[in-house]
Amino acid sequence: MDNIEILVANESHIKYVDTILDTIEIAAAKRGTGIAKRSPDYIQQKILEGKAIVAMCDDDFAGFCYIETWSNKHFVANSGLIVAPKYQGHHLATRIKNFAFNYSRKMYPEAKLFGLTSGAAVMKINTKLGYVPVTFEQLTDDQAFWNGCKSCVNYDVLERNDFKRCICTALLYDPAKHIDDKKPVEQPTKTVFTID
Repeated sequence: MDNIEILVANESHIKYVDTILDTIEIAAAKRGTGIAKRSPDYIQQKILEGKAIVAMCDDDFAGFCYIETWSNKHFVANSGLIVAPKYQGHHLATRIKNFAFNYSRKMYPEAKLFGLTSGAAVMKINTKLGYVPVTFEQLTDDQAFWNGCKSCVNYDVLERNDFKRCICTALLYDPAKHIDDKKPVEQPTKTVFTID
């Protein structure tokens, strides 16, 4: 039995940047779906800013997600959700996403959380958190976000449709529509659970 720890990444996790990026790229190729590629410097910056979530099994990388803000922090995205192959099948992606979601809500309580995905598993996770499908026009108009899509294999589809449609589904969590969820978000500094 192994203990998996999910926590806000820190300087000690910078050594895993290449592993994180390799895991993201391999998963995207395996699924045959698009993904916005990020540089090692970008991921390192997210870690140093306290905007990255990492899952570890002792010194072994198990999973990752990072937080981006757009449109003057009015929109937040939890991006790059990945689980290392040997840790798949234990609901780790759901646990990482839950942690990132709550951490994002605590850091940016008024921001709308959004995501683009073509993966059914991520759609299911986001739906359980309260995200709903929306049109692309309801997402950030920050050009820097859309520039991140240029490295996706499906960028031509997005461009052809004037950035209004793509292979991905747009999902949005608007805190204004979740009044009952306005209570302060309790966020542990880490979560630990056991897998067989």
